[in-house]
Order: sequence, then structure tokens, then C-alpha cells
Amino acid sequence: MHTTTDGHSRPIDVAAIQATITTALATSNGPLVMEDLVVLEQSLRAHIERLLPEAEAAAERIWRGSIAWYQQRDRLETIRHQTARGLTDRPLTAHIHVTTLARECEWLLTQLGAHR
Repeated sequence: MHTTTDGHSRPIDVAAIQATITTALATSNGPLVMEDLVVLEQSLRAHIERLLPEAEAAAERIWRGSIAWYQQRDRLETIRHQTARGLTDRPLTAHIHVTTLARECEWLLTQLGAHR
């Protein structure tokens, strides 16, 4: 369980997040079905929105102005930008977007020490 930036504790369902990531990354093993990609994108977006505030709080504990701090802030901003992008109606482009969100979600879990 992680403490959120507002001081309340809410459990992070790492298993559910990992399952979504695994499913998203496995989409390249079969036909690209837009309905599936839409559901995965929505799930990944929700996971990222849940993880981002805690990752940002963790980044703020790094010495401000250090290379590590700038790298963390840059990656978090990239994730925020990727999450804000909408899903296109082209299956291949949508697949790439879903895969990117899955990798970003994986990175966030790693940053929080919850990745297995």
C-alpha cells in the first residue's frame, strides 16, 4: 500500500495493473481488434492516472536540480503527454499507442518499487 499525496492510503492493485500490461503487450500476437485496443487504452490510462501522483511525489524527494531529478521530471512529463493523446481509429497506430502506454505503466510501477 502506498500513501497518496493527499495523505490517504489506497492500495495499488499491482496484479491487476500487471495483467493489463501483459494483455496489452500480447496484442501483437494476434489480429488488431479496435474494440480490444480501446478497452486496453482506457484501462492503462486509469492505471497511469492512479500511479502518476505517487511517482511525482517520489521524484520530488530527489535532490532538485540533479540530473536524476531532471530525468525523472522529463519522463513523467512524457508519460503525461502520452496519456493525454487520444486513440486513433487506425489499428496499427492504436496498437503502438497502447503498447507505449503499457511500457509507461511498467516504468511507473518500477519507480514505485511495486514492479515484480
